[in-house]
Amino acid sequence: MGRLQRKKTSGAKKKKKKTAESAATKKGQRAADLSTKKTARTATPSKESQAAKSAASQKQSQMVSAAAVKPKTNFFQSAIQFLREVKIELKKVTWPSRKQTIGSTAVVIALVVIISLFLGFVDIGLSNLIRVVLQ
Repeated sequence: MGRLQRKKTSGAKKKKKKTAESAATKKGQRAADLSTKKTARTATPSKESQAAKSAASQKQSQMVSAAAVKPKTNFFQSAIQFLREVKIELKKVTWPSRKQTIGSTAVVIALVVIISLFLGFVDIGLSNLIRVVLQ
């Protein structure tokens, strides 16, 4: 029937959390190093920093151009991909049994009949009341 998704073990969660924390501390150390370097610099930027800035800007422009130049997908290809994903998701659905479906349908039909009768009686009563008031 349906496949069960496995939960991540607590060890995997802890490992992921540790790597995120270590990355955050490294960023903090880099920021501190950069701030000390900035205060130690002279008023004019060095050639090394200009070269690093130009290299960084080139990398950024390459990433932007790569992101901007996405191959256009055909309408039919995207529709087929959508239908494949729908099929995968429908396999994950837990469908009700025949007995549950019949029971739910009976409840819905009974409630519709009860509410329609109630609204019918209210309508008849209000129309008679309006008829009496207008005469």
